Amino acid sequence: MQDTGRPTREELSSLTKEALLDVTESLYTDIEAMKQQMDGMEKNIDLLIEQLKVSSQARFGKKTEKDIIQGQMELAFNEAEADSDPAAEEPSEIEQVIPSYKRRIRPAGKREADLSTITDIRIEDHELSEDELKDIFKDGFKRLPDEVYSRLEYHPAGLEVVEHHVAVYAGMDNQTIVKGKRPADLFRNSIATPSLAAGIMHAKYANSLPLYRQEQGFIESEVNISRQTMANWMVRSAEDHLSLMYDSYKEHLMGQHLIHADETPVEVRKDGRAAMANSYMWAYRSADREDRKVVLYDYEKTRKAEHPDEFLNGFNGIVMCDGYQVYHLLGRQNKGITIANCWVHARRRFANVVKSLGAEKSRGTLAAAALVKIAEIYHQDNPLWELPDEQRKKERQRRIRPLVEGFFDWVRQHQSEVPSQSETGKGFTYCLNQEIYLKRFLDDPAIPLDNNAAERSIRSFCVGKHNWHVIDTVAGAQASAIIYSIVETAKANDIKVYPYLEYLLTEIPKHIDGKDMSFIEDLLPWSSSLPASCRKNSKAAAK
Repeated sequence: MQDTGRPTREELSSLTKEALLDVTESLYTDIEAMKQQMDGMEKNIDLLIEQLKVSSQARFGKKTEKDIIQGQMELAFNEAEADSDPAAEEPSEIEQVIPSYKRRIRPAGKREADLSTITDIRIEDHELSEDELKDIFKDGFKRLPDEVYSRLEYHPAGLEVVEHHVAVYAGMDNQTIVKGKRPADLFRNSIATPSLAAGIMHAKYANSLPLYRQEQGFIESEVNISRQTMANWMVRSAEDHLSLMYDSYKEHLMGQHLIHADETPVEVRKDGRAAMANSYMWAYRSADREDRKVVLYDYEKTRKAEHPDEFLNGFNGIVMCDGYQVYHLLGRQNKGITIANCWVHARRRFANVVKSLGAEKSRGTLAAAALVKIAEIYHQDNPLWELPDEQRKKERQRRIRPLVEGFFDWVRQHQSEVPSQSETGKGFTYCLNQEIYLKRFLDDPAIPLDNNAAERSIRSFCVGKHNWHVIDTVAGAQASAIIYSIVETAKANDIKVYPYLEYLLTEIPKHIDGKDMSFIEDLLPWSSSLPASCRKNSKAAAK
């Protein structure tokens, strides 16, 4: 038989029985190898398709899988309600239902509540003249209570030059000269005032308006303030004044029991490295349950473990974070620090699968089942936050621990059913690798299920970064970390950002040359000494 080409019937008929068996066995071996190869190719294709769908969903699709798994969640938690007739449910008090049409009725007093925080009120009277009234009412009239309604007017921000005249006095002997007392300057020989610097800070760090766009706004107002000048004011304000607040904030944060931690990349143009090298803005913040909340940013050139290790030096307590190994190393190297991991990160890859497949195709998948199991943990744990710590801990052991243990047993049972490189497989691997850290909340009632508090605090920086893209210098990055810390801490404590910034930049220069730093306590967001103008209206804060 030739080594190449298809054998003829004559050649095959001339083979012995043993030779035919060898040929047949060889063919089966080759077929089996080809089947295995094709199976491997199909798995690779499936993985590529899944990755493409997940990537496409992340870029273009909806950001939530809530609607997709809602039906499964109802069956998991609301069996009685799931069997009820929706038509029997009555509308709420603020809904008027008409067949084929539903219209929401505005709750009484809502407009008044929306405008209740505005104290600058102008009253305009709309009256009829005496002659008009006499023409209408021949036999006289009486005045009834006015019809009152409100409208909200907008007044664009304006600029005002304040010219200071400092009196100068001289003795009759012309030897003694005395000047009147001038207020403390934010910067000596600069046009910048606390209100102007605070306005620029508020626009950039609270509302994500880059300096170059603010520069354009000043030009429209016929004022020449360059972005370079504004950047210089931001750096000097942070270094000379607001850094004092930052240090005091950090002292309070280090004394708390739990700190949320997260980090996000940022490009700093002039940091001594090659272009496009990533720096990192680390974020640390108090737990939501704290009455005195602190949010701190820390700029660093890298994502190495030395940075959180240095920042959290001396801290004893819980660090809530994602599964980044740097945090685990931090916990191993510091006996006083315990690491707890975030369940939102544990569910993320399962959510990617569910969102990419859609409602129908995701039903019955392991990813959807994993989401339901994690959602059940949340569903059972959320009401426990209303309980005292010790009771919450007992209830977590009684009600939540079986759910958590059951979840990890279920993951181990099904891990082999999916390719390890699939999104679901990666989700299973992540959960098992982080198991001890994901279970930490069971033994400490102060630990929440997730790191959402840090995610919320770092979001403002990420939105701003999307607008201004890069930071020019290291000094600018450090200043941004300080100012973002002041802004986010104010937000976390229901303090009005702009009035608070203006107040800080007004008060701190008055004390900057002294050695007594006790005045800072009166400037903290939770201080009773803060003026009422810095505090949000109680109704607004409750929303």
